Amino acid sequence: MADELIPETPDEDEQPIKQRKNGLYPGVSDELADNMKSGWADTELRDLKPIEQAANAAERRAALSRRFPGERLVIPAGNLKTRSNDTEYSFRAATEYVYLTGDQTDDSVLVLEPRADGTDGADGHDATLYRLPRSNRENGEFWLNGMGELWVGRRHSLTEAELLYGMPCKDVRELADALREATGPVRVVRGHDAGIEAALTDKVTAERDEELRVYLSEARVVKDDFEIGELQKAVDSTVRGFEDVVKVLDKAEATSERYIEGTFFLRARVEGNDVGYGSICAAGPHACTLHWVRNNGEVRSGDLLLLDAGVETNSLYTADVTRTLPINGRYSDLQRKIYDAVYAAQEAGIAAVKPGAGFRDFHDAAQRVLTEHLVEWGLVEGPVERVLELGLQRRWTLHGTGHMLGLDVHDCAAARTEAYVNGTLEPGMVLTVEPGLYFQADDLTVPEEYRGIGVRIEDDILVTEDGNRNLSAALPRRSDEVEAWMAGLKG
Repeated sequence: MADELIPETPDEDEQPIKQRKNGLYPGVSDELADNMKSGWADTELRDLKPIEQAANAAERRAALSRRFPGERLVIPAGNLKTRSNDTEYSFRAATEYVYLTGDQTDDSVLVLEPRADGTDGADGHDATLYRLPRSNRENGEFWLNGMGELWVGRRHSLTEAELLYGMPCKDVRELADALREATGPVRVVRGHDAGIEAALTDKVTAERDEELRVYLSEARVVKDDFEIGELQKAVDSTVRGFEDVVKVLDKAEATSERYIEGTFFLRARVEGNDVGYGSICAAGPHACTLHWVRNNGEVRSGDLLLLDAGVETNSLYTADVTRTLPINGRYSDLQRKIYDAVYAAQEAGIAAVKPGAGFRDFHDAAQRVLTEHLVEWGLVEGPVERVLELGLQRRWTLHGTGHMLGLDVHDCAAARTEAYVNGTLEPGMVLTVEPGLYFQADDLTVPEEYRGIGVRIEDDILVTEDGNRNLSAALPRRSDEVEAWMAGLKG
């Protein structure tokens, strides 16, 4: 990795390099500075079309405007975060910003300015996108600044951005001062841009800002057609990623779970932006750790592999799918018994997903089926109603049965309880259904042969007008179908 420009130091008996008159870049001669100003082709892009979701984003901004009339609304994309020393993590724009703009550029900010109607109220908002313009070639910023375009790549001009995102664009470096001078009520989405928040310190309150964040979370509960299409793309890529993994399980056995992680990541990177979350590639007893992302364990024939992974599309919508696969291609009798119980629970959960049902209904349906099996196997004393009332099954079921899915893998997380977990399912919602059973390796309350077995099956479900549609149905779920699918891929 190249270091930033370090001016050469002359030998003692040589004439020192002439410093620039403004003294900004010691060691850079006037001649070199002048040379770097000219001789560059015009690269302005003039035939750009609006991004695919531009109209959808405009509708979302209009709804936001109606919800907070007469108030200035500030939604930052966020800044780069340091990974170590002078290197940064890959940038991922704030969900609220992406939802309202479709843009993913660091340091950018969406501002909705209330538009006075000339009488006694407000008449909507004017939306402006504040971004960094092209790097300045006159002052050398484009090649002498580590974040200049010569170092990190070309960015869109403000004119280009206006064509892409369908709204006026201004230089973000002017925004903080403008916000300090602004009057009237202001709200900001916190946690993404400390500089913007500092400029608004005496103008905002945590309570009012939280209302904005909650609204933007609840606005995403029901997906539009663009979002549903992107989620299907994410799921389809994820299906191919799972196929890739099955084809290389023999190589993973010779290395570690990281071979599985790397294989799936390759599919995600080639067909999308990234993975939507850290892939869980949990072989053997690691499957009992719900968020096993170390992925440094052995992959052994005869064990199960719990693979929980999702491709994130270039528009940042993510899939979230889990399959529990026999590494050697065949479930043992006990593995199949446990797997089939989880499959039956998932079937009951999916059947409960429909318009008008409570969000909790699919969880309750799946938990009941798992509890019936635990009682039948003698692992917990019945009757089933008693176990459910006391929550005793949770020793082995552990987690909720699903969550909303979208731009975040756990989407809409700031929504109010009454609008989410205590809410009612509607067409356009997309959620996961993912029951599991986990018998920890050190759990002395179950027979020894159960210990270290973990099974989860997860699919992404769209609520439709007449029921639901499984977006990830292309991946087999039934145990015999999984075995046949794996055998066909291994050839």
